[in-house]
Amino acid sequence: MRLAINGATTMKADLKTDIEAASQAGFEFIEIWAQKLRKFLVEHSTADLVELLAKNNLKPYSINSIEQITFRTQEDYEKIKAETHELSEIAEKINCPYIVVVPGKRPEGVTSAEIIEESTKVLNELADIAESHGVSLAFEFLGQADCSVQTLGLCNKIIERVGRKSVGNVLDTFHFYAGESKFEDIDSLSADKLFIFHINDAEDLPKDELTDAHRLYPGQGILPIKEIKVRLDKIGYDKVASIEIFRPEYWEQDPFEVAKIAKLSAEKALGLK
Repeated sequence: MRLAINGATTMKADLKTDIEAASQAGFEFIEIWAQKLRKFLVEHSTADLVELLAKNNLKPYSINSIEQITFRTQEDYEKIKAETHELSEIAEKINCPYIVVVPGKRPEGVTSAEIIEESTKVLNELADIAESHGVSLAFEFLGQADCSVQTLGLCNKIIERVGRKSVGNVLDTFHFYAGESKFEDIDSLSADKLFIFHINDAEDLPKDELTDAHRLYPGQGILPIKEIKVRLDKIGYDKVASIEIFRPEYWEQDPFEVAKIAKLSAEKALGLK
């Protein structure tokens, strides 16, 4: 399993700093935070970004993310489609294989069948856009109680219903734990339909009190990272583990040091060294 770092882990650093910090820490891949990408492209070109990545021996793995893609007003959904066009064009130019897309909040009274239907429809429509640029969509369930897709099991049902090579799952250790996903959900996954594995840890708090701000470096909390890794090994997942930590405390620290600690922590937690 190879390692990436997600730009959320060093949220206050700019994209150039993210790339340089990831490179110095020894990462092979980076997940690019979309807001940082847009700021970079105000004064630079995609060719400049390709050159910067190559200079630092780093490959882009995904662009994060298009938020709340489902259960939107028509006006908001048109913006979602425009954003998919925008990021897909950029991803194609920088040879980035994935864009992360996130489900919307769960409307009151909606059924699981309606969630599957809405998610399938939207993912197919957005995939039509992304595929025209050779880009795939990685659908990330969220463990928060108000999200329409809270578990890996439901997320994978949607991915199977979509049935496209260009649409797959994201498994995040925090959301897996907080949203009450089951280890059996991993067992039933097809490895080629798991596009991205986000690794992080969390403080020892009741699940209903956990927020993204309670995330920690891998191995420093109570998430079942080792068991998840065992299950991923069994299904043959050997792609990329990407460290994604939304902890404000880390955002105030030196991004080069954060990237270094993140890599060492992930290697130890995953048993890679």
